[in-house]
Amino acid sequence: MADPSSYRPRPGEIPDSPGVYRFRDEHRRVIYVGKAKSLRQRLANYFQDLANLHPRTRTMVTTAASVEWTVVSTEVEALQLEYSWIKEYDPRFNVKYRDDKSYPYLAVTMNEEFPRVQVMRGHKKKGVRYFGPYGHAWAIRDTVDLLLRVFPVRTCSAGVFKNAARTGRPCLLGYIGKCSAPCVDRISPGEHRELAEEFCDFMAGRTGTYLRRLEKQMMTAAEEMEYERAARLRDDIEALKKAMEKSAVVLADATDADLIAVAEDELEAAVQIFHVRGGRVRGQRGWVTDKVEDVTTAALVEHALQQLYGEESGDAVPKEVLVPALPEPVAPVQEWLTGRRGSNVSLRIPQRGDKKALMETVQRNAQQALALHKTKRASDLTTRSRALEEIAEALDLDSAPLRIECYDISHLQGDDVVASMVVFEDGLQRKSEYRRFQIKGFAGQDDVRSMHEVISRRFRRYLAEKEKTGEWSEGEDAAAEGSLRTGTDEITDSLKDDEGRPRKFAYPPQLVVVDGGQPQVAAARRALDELGIDDIAVCGLAKRLEEVWVPGEDDPVVLPRTSEGLYLLQRVRDEAHRFAITYQRVKRSKRFRAGPLDEVPGLGETRKQALIKHFGSVKKLRSATIEQIQEVPGIGRKTAETIAAALARAAPAAPAVNTATGEIIEDEEPDTTGGSSGEPAIAGLPDERRGQET
Repeated sequence: MADPSSYRPRPGEIPDSPGVYRFRDEHRRVIYVGKAKSLRQRLANYFQDLANLHPRTRTMVTTAASVEWTVVSTEVEALQLEYSWIKEYDPRFNVKYRDDKSYPYLAVTMNEEFPRVQVMRGHKKKGVRYFGPYGHAWAIRDTVDLLLRVFPVRTCSAGVFKNAARTGRPCLLGYIGKCSAPCVDRISPGEHRELAEEFCDFMAGRTGTYLRRLEKQMMTAAEEMEYERAARLRDDIEALKKAMEKSAVVLADATDADLIAVAEDELEAAVQIFHVRGGRVRGQRGWVTDKVEDVTTAALVEHALQQLYGEESGDAVPKEVLVPALPEPVAPVQEWLTGRRGSNVSLRIPQRGDKKALMETVQRNAQQALALHKTKRASDLTTRSRALEEIAEALDLDSAPLRIECYDISHLQGDDVVASMVVFEDGLQRKSEYRRFQIKGFAGQDDVRSMHEVISRRFRRYLAEKEKTGEWSEGEDAAAEGSLRTGTDEITDSLKDDEGRPRKFAYPPQLVVVDGGQPQVAAARRALDELGIDDIAVCGLAKRLEEVWVPGEDDPVVLPRTSEGLYLLQRVRDEAHRFAITYQRVKRSKRFRAGPLDEVPGLGETRKQALIKHFGSVKKLRSATIEQIQEVPGIGRKTAETIAAALARAAPAAPAVNTATGEIIEDEEPDTTGGSSGEPAIAGLPDERRGQET
């Protein structure tokens, strides 16, 4: 625990201007980001008597080891920079709304020649009309299914569309009247776009005019005794009314607004948002957060606004945002929202009428969400705490292992040997910390040597991080120093900088779990000992009897079958096994698809495809001269020579055999870069090797 006075800035160092500040811990990780109208006044609040601070603020300043700040010109810039840094560093003491999943939208791709109606998540794309968000994707599909009867807009993927155009046959929706089938020219591009625009108008709330027009057409058809057409129009009207019932009118003046409500207690807060478009509730979403700092309702609202509109622009930010409390000060936030929308945004507290009544409904939803979350979390926290305590007791650990790493080896009969590392923190998966390795120290099948290699590589990187930050000196362990300098590692991407961003192997676990018995555990322990690491516990979980093995013991630790600790270890082990198997299968499939062009160094996918497109097949490319290969755009003399040499070394693929007739099938079709090299293909059999995966 650090003393805040040890890193308190000297008097006069902190500027009296707007800015954003960052607290860092002893590992240089950013643990808190904040903004202030006056940095001097705001930071002075943290460096007072600890007894006067809120408990969570006291924990933050005693965890921190330094503070730094960045001066900006205005409070709006401070708001923008604070949001960017919170997204970038993910500080542990900032308000973070959990369950912020990507909510689905109903999207109409007006930027395509034939607009498509579909469910979309993630970042908004230019030229696409969005409606929502919706709580569930099935709610969108239900609505679309009703509207396609009246607005038969294309809903198929690009692949299905192209295939239908090629064969001249529409998909099933085209046959049952729920698609106008522009793929087979039943409708022109202009007519289909007009249909998509009518769909968008209806979804935007302009429903009355269209319904009245349909009713008039129905009456005209009945008067002309076209009863089948009148019946179809009647059914269309009923379908539209049913779709409209799914989003009842709540505000009579066709308002576009978002209503935000907050329910909170001393430890947690729940936020609920209702999205009202055209006077109708088009979507609802909710978040829950731990109050890891002393934060007011107004501050929670400000954080919610950042979370909600930080990545949005244009019409995605409504004209009106109704909140239970205004941020302090409100002007910079309102100016920021206006900048995101591109026109004026009203941020206010509803005082009377329909908007106040709707806000009360949103508030009730927030209270119910908080109560439901606390009920679920109480049970979940109790179970996870008990599991960690049982593991600590069984393995004789000093404290509960809050960070557990598990390793597994996977291969297919000794080929494509890989390993996985999964991480659980506080009993929960931390998927952003997962890593995968290729075994490259030797060839063949040896799970024990593989485990030793993986553990060594992972913790060499950990020691490298300590050395980099000055936490570990060269004189501490000469053997570890040597292993640091000679060790190599293959991971998914490179190390990040030391600006506090999450890094690959910077955080040590309290417990290492390996998938296996005594040999694997001994190999992991030996790898740690060779690196001079003696403060990390190791255990293994054997599949056969679910026995827990610890280093140096002849007998396993047997946990009861009903033990929460055993259940957690099983989950960790199974997740490591799943992650390793997935990676191994990816590598195997890549190897099976590998062709002679894959052996050419520096030849990327774009130039491979250009070669195949130019020559038509690998067979024809193999017979080409160097001058002919040079005719392909992007291929120079040296590259052409390398390609010719690689193709000359690779034996041509054996002909395929039809197992039903014994006929040799000549390969006249355009080849791909992923063809077989040297192995006969047998028609009728899957291109897959049999074997056991581990």
